Amino acid sequence: MLQSIHSTLAFAVLAVLVFAIINAFLGLSAKRNFTSKDRSISLIALIFSHIQLLVGIVLWVESPIGKAALNQMSNSAMRLTAMEHPLINIIAIVLITIGWSKHKKEESSNGKFKKIGIFYALGLLLILSRIPWTNWMA
Repeated sequence: MLQSIHSTLAFAVLAVLVFAIINAFLGLSAKRNFTSKDRSISLIALIFSHIQLLVGIVLWVESPIGKAALNQMSNSAMRLTAMEHPLINIIAIVLITIGWSKHKKEESSNGKFKKIGIFYALGLLLILSRIPWTNWMA
């Protein structure tokens, strides 16, 4: 059950992150003011990302596959599941969190949009790079 929650939530996280990134770059290119709507979009992406991380950590700790995979690092699929996916995604969530924190310190709307756009996009790229696509789409 936890695996299906993690997989289903992943679709929502990806969609919300893409939406927040597009919103940030559109706001930056249009040179519009950073409004409470923009803040809410970015905050929802941050919250969804953190919830996904928590579900993933619980899944990794509770899953016998994750524990067994730690003993089979020579198998690339097992290594992806046991180490690469969790570690890279933790780094991605850290980048997203840094983007959120840095946008709060910015005075200008352009600076706010830029911090959200760049850091959320870097986080999304890392997440996309370590999704176990063959397992996820099966």
